[in-house]
Amino acid sequence: MLGRTLWTARRARAAASRLQQVRNLNVHEYQGAELMSNFGINVAPGIAIKSLDEVEGAVKKVQDKNGQVVVKSQILAGGRGLGTFKGGLKGGVHIVEASKALDLAKRMLGDTLVTKQTGPAGKPVGTLFIASKLQLTREMYFAILLDRKTAGPIMIGCGEGGTSIEELAQKFPDKIITVPVDIREGITDAQANQMADGLGVSVDRKAAAEQIKGLYNLFASCDCTMVEVNPLAETADGKLVAADAKLGFDDNANFRQKDLFAKRDTSQEDPREVAAGKADLNYIGLEGSIGCMVNGAGLAMATMDIIKIHGGAPANFLDVGGNASESQVVAAFNILLSDKQVKAILVNIFGGIMKCDVIAQGIVKAAKEVNLSVPLIVRLEGTNVARGKEILKTSGMKLIAADDLDDAARKAVQSIQ
Repeated sequence: MLGRTLWTARRARAAASRLQQVRNLNVHEYQGAELMSNFGINVAPGIAIKSLDEVEGAVKKVQDKNGQVVVKSQILAGGRGLGTFKGGLKGGVHIVEASKALDLAKRMLGDTLVTKQTGPAGKPVGTLFIASKLQLTREMYFAILLDRKTAGPIMIGCGEGGTSIEELAQKFPDKIITVPVDIREGITDAQANQMADGLGVSVDRKAAAEQIKGLYNLFASCDCTMVEVNPLAETADGKLVAADAKLGFDDNANFRQKDLFAKRDTSQEDPREVAAGKADLNYIGLEGSIGCMVNGAGLAMATMDIIKIHGGAPANFLDVGGNASESQVVAAFNILLSDKQVKAILVNIFGGIMKCDVIAQGIVKAAKEVNLSVPLIVRLEGTNVARGKEILKTSGMKLIAADDLDDAARKAVQSIQ
C-alpha cells in the first residue's frame, strides 16, 4: 500500500505543478523586456522578429560598435543556451557577427528547440529576439516571489548570478539575502538600499536602489507571481541592467490585466490543455493509454491510482468539475480523443451537484459527434443515477458499464489488453 500511496502522491504533486505552469501566464523574454522598460528598468536594447525579412533591419539597429548582435530563440522554457534544435543546430542563443545573423536566423526561426526543461518534444520557435551585446562586468541574482511564511512578497538576492541559484543556495546559504516586503506598505527606500548593499553593487547605489524599486513596482502593479532576474548585471558604463528575466503572472488577475494576458503564446502550450482551458476544464496530459474523465480532483487522483493498481496507466488528469454542462462534457471527450495514445476511456462520475443524467446526455452527444473508436467504460453513481443509466442504456451505444470504481478500472485495463 505504501508504494501505491507514494505513486498517488507523486502524481498529485506533478499534476499540481503542471497545472500551475499552464494556468499562470508566462511571457517571452522580449515581452518581459518591454514590460520592464515601461517601469524604468534598464534592459538590453532588442527587437523581436517573426520573419526573416525583419532580420536585417533589426540587426542594423542593435549591433554594437564591433558589429556583433545576440540572436535569442524565444520559447517558454529555460536552458535555451544549451538546447539543440531538431534541425541539428546547437544552442538557442548565439553571439554572432551582424553579417551572419540572417543565416543563423534561417536555422532557428520555425524550427523546434529541445532543452532540459522542454522534454523531447521541444518547443517551436516562432520569434527571435535580436538584442544588443552587453559589456557585463559583474553578474548578480535578484528575484521577488510570494512567501508563505510572511504571507507577502519577499525579495531574494545574491552577489553571484548567471548560474543555478538553487545549487548556490544549498552550498552557500549565507550568500542569500532575503528582504520581506509588506504588501500593504510597498517597498521602502530602506529595503531597496538593504538589497543593494546585500548585492554589493559597485555602481551608483541610489540608482541601483531605484532599479530594485522599479522591479518591485512591476511585481505589485502587474499581479506577478514571480520576477526573477538572472543575471542582474553591472555594465562597463556603470549601469545596473536586467540582462535576462523570467516573469510569471497570476491567472486570477486576468480580469484587470487584459492587455498583459493578450500576450499569451498558446503555441508554447499543449493544445489539449489550451482547449481544456477554453472549456473551463482542468486537464493535464500524462503518458498512459487510458483516458480519464472524472468530476473532482480527489476522485480523479483515486481513479488514476486504481488504474495503476490494476496494471494500467492513465493518459491524463481530467476534472470536469462539480457543475459541468453538457457542452463541457462534449469538449472533454473531444480532448480525450485527440490524444493518439488513448486506447480506452474511463468515465467515473459521482453525482452531487454534478448530475449523472447531464453526464450521460453529454456522453451520448459526444459519441454522435466524434468517431468513438475506443472502448468506453462508464461508472455513474449519485444524483439522478437511474436516469443517467437509462439514457446510456437506450442510446444504442456500445459501452461497458461498471458497478464501482474498482470494477471500472479493472474493465478499462482489460479492454486494451
